[in-house]
This record gives sequence, structure tokens and C-alpha cells, in this order.
Amino acid sequence: MTTSGTSTGRPGSRDLSRADSQDNPWLRRYTKLTVTATLFLIFAGGMVTSTGSGLSVPDWPLSYGTLFPPMVGGVFYEHGHRMIATCVGALTLCLAIWLAFAEVRKWIKVVGFCALGAVILQGVLGGITVLFYLPTPVSVAHGVLAQTFFLMTIFLAYSQSVERRRRQELPEARDGRLQAAAILMLAGIYVQLILGAVMRHTGSGLAVYDFPTMAGQWWPTVNDQFLARVNDWRFEHGLDPIARANVLYHLAHRFWAVILVIIAGVVNMFALRCRLPQKDSVLRIVFGIDAVIATQVFLGIATVLTGKGPLTTSLHVVTGAALLGLTFLLLLRIAPLRMSVFMKGHSI
Repeated sequence: MTTSGTSTGRPGSRDLSRADSQDNPWLRRYTKLTVTATLFLIFAGGMVTSTGSGLSVPDWPLSYGTLFPPMVGGVFYEHGHRMIATCVGALTLCLAIWLAFAEVRKWIKVVGFCALGAVILQGVLGGITVLFYLPTPVSVAHGVLAQTFFLMTIFLAYSQSVERRRRQELPEARDGRLQAAAILMLAGIYVQLILGAVMRHTGSGLAVYDFPTMAGQWWPTVNDQFLARVNDWRFEHGLDPIARANVLYHLAHRFWAVILVIIAGVVNMFALRCRLPQKDSVLRIVFGIDAVIATQVFLGIATVLTGKGPLTTSLHVVTGAALLGLTFLLLLRIAPLRMSVFMKGHSI
């Protein structure tokens, strides 16, 4: 079987019992608020790129030398994104301080301050993208760090969750194959988000303009004729010509999506076969992941067929973040509460 359902006795060891006694409903709600605000921030950032508003405000940290410029045109998206980011930064600062005083688990305190450091670095990267006119490496790093910070907020929310507390009453069991498949899927989604960020920030979103064919071909041969056909289409639609590298970025994003669907199928198979005590909750989140994948595929197709409509494209971005977050939550849900290899005996 896929499960080595070895119980370690009552998993509520001294460390877990101490953590259990510190339940704080308001802190739990606050962590969920931070997760939600971060997801909304990712959507707002997506709208900045999708509407081409990244340089609508040319200075930083102020906006046209003020705190509140007129919210017109692209300024609405760019400065609005900054305001939301400021709110998320404030939420994270308060969360880190709250955890420092309310938490007994040192590991959770460390993650809280790491999240604070990440959100500060994210703000600095955002400023650099403006001051240096949207350099691709910095813009991609800005997008990837946003996803990483989002995972930190999910980790902190799970550490305070009722579900984690209830799992202390269950026998500690491990399903190695399901856990490995979930890790593989999480890494695969992370790679896909990086590919998507590179594609977006290099202007490669319409480097291949059709679906399900690719510049009229079912299997693309990215030669001079292929590139000429793509650029002819772009010229007809008032778009700048692109290079072969742009096509390769776009195709990598498409083909990697197929690989992710296959990995998701493996995760489903192992989830259905697992014998973990929390199997019902595992299956719920796996089926939720399936629904998000279907939505994400639809949005990806719609992004191409609508010529990168700003709302559709931004929904595609935020749904990708949601998929990453759900997969990470699945991993937290199936991982042992005590991960001694990585956390030196501390619990999540």
C-alpha cells in the first residue's frame, strides 16, 4: 500500500500540547485575513501588468510626489496596487509582532518574521521595477516573490487552524507516495508560475496567437516561416514583432501545463488510494484542486483567444496563485505535524 500508517502513539507531545493550549481565535481569523488580502494583492498586481500601467506612476516611494495622486487612467491600477501592498505590509507587520508575543512555537515566530522580511523586499523590488523602467529579471523576481510570500501566509494560517488542532487527536500516519506527488506538483506549479511571469514580462503572451493549434500547426516547428507567420498576424493586429525566444517562452508555458495536468492525475490516484485518517479532508482539497485546474486551463485559453483581455489575464494570474496555494495546503494537510528532518522536532 501507499501508506505506512505507523502511529506514534498520541501525537500530542509536549510541544504540541503547549501549542494547543495557546489557541487564539482572533489570531486565527487574522491570519486568514492576511491570506485573503495577499491573494487580492496578486490580482491587483496582475491588473497593473495586464493594463500596461507599470510606469503610469514614474516615481517611488511617492506617486507624482504625493501620497494620493489623482486616480485616473493607469494611475488607478498602479497606485491602487501600491496602496493595497501597503495594507498587506501593515497586516504582515502586525502579524509578525502578534506571533512573537502569542506563539510558543519558535518555528512559527521565525516564519512570521521571514514573511515580514519578504513583504519588505517585495516592496523594494516593486520600487526598483519602476525606477529602472520594468527590467525583466526584476519584474519576474517581483512576481515570483509574491507567490512565495503567499505561501508563507498560508503556512502561518494553517499553523493556527482548527484542523491542525484536530489532527493532534488522530494517529500520526504518513503516505510517502502521496506526499512525494504533492511535492512534485507544488514544484511543477512553481516552475509554471515562473514561466508565466517570464512570458508576461517579455511580452510573449501572444507570441502564439491561436488555440488549440499553434500558428496554424498542431506541432510547432519554430523556424523562420513560423516566426514570419506569427509576426504577420501581429502586424495585422497592430502589435510589435517578436523574436524566436518569445515564441519559445510561450510554448514552454503551454507544454508545461500539460505536464502539470498529468502530475495532477497522479496526485488524484494516490489520494483515492491513501489510508490517512484525514482522507476525507484530503480528497476535498484534491477535488478542489481539480476544479481550479479546469478553471485555469479555461482562463489560459481565453487569455489567448481574447487577445490578452486585462480582466481575463489577471484572473488567470490569480487563479494560478490559488492553485499554488491549494497544492501547498494539500501538502500541509498530509504532512506529519512533527517534521523532525526539516524543523528539528518542532510542530507546524
